[in-house]
Amino acid sequence: MFANARMYSLNPALAAAWRRLLEWVIARAGVEAAVIDYPAPQPLAALWARSDMACAFMCGYPFALAQRQPQLLAAPLPSPARYGGQPIYCTDLVVRADSDIATLADVWGQRLAFTTPESMSGYQAPRRFFADHAAARGGRLFAGMVGPLLTPRGVVDALLAGQADVGPLDSYAHDLLRRHEPQLTARLRVIASTPFTPIPALVGAAGMDPGTAERLRVALLEVEAAAELTEARASLLLRGFTRVEPSGYHAGLLAAAQADALGYTQLA
Repeated sequence: MFANARMYSLNPALAAAWRRLLEWVIARAGVEAAVIDYPAPQPLAALWARSDMACAFMCGYPFALAQRQPQLLAAPLPSPARYGGQPIYCTDLVVRADSDIATLADVWGQRLAFTTPESMSGYQAPRRFFADHAAARGGRLFAGMVGPLLTPRGVVDALLAGQADVGPLDSYAHDLLRRHEPQLTARLRVIASTPFTPIPALVGAAGMDPGTAERLRVALLEVEAAAELTEARASLLLRGFTRVEPSGYHAGLLAAAQADALGYTQLA
């Protein structure tokens, strides 16, 4: 079996910290599994469909859409104050720091970056956020769409290269980049953020033995108190993990349905 933290392995330092944490969880749970690399552009959908998935981050929107849902293990509790100790996140809408864009109203008619339509933070949350504005303005908001860029890093690169004017960043990914690459994120500026929704969770394969899933879940819950993970938690801006219910991720489906009802069926 395998474990993977591709969604939040934004650079080598973060990848190493996640590897340390996941290896500890696997050993603590007594599960035979290895932490694997799975860099972009390899498709996450193929990773999530594997029957040997022990513990991997999965976006809440495809999780809620899945006909056969993976087993929900636990969700992270980011340590920055804006999360209030809850397993939540949002989308930061960012522009270049030197951009003339000052407010949300300034982005209409600009070029919008996106990750992939299967992403909550990189597409669906912004779509719901913009839907009311699109309805009020008669439909189209942007001069062009730039993507799919697949990852938060892709959005940052497109903004800084001048290929896009505004883009969505998973807030936890954004905070991790602020922690590890402050010179990079200093070149960005947040103009708005979407409402908070349940954060991507760690999941196991749908067919994984329930006893194995519970051992992994318990090990994840023990991360918060593990002295040997103090450095990893600090690096990952992570307090620990908590149990969450699958129904919480229906919020993504509701947001998508609301955007559809307003006639904003795709970012445009």
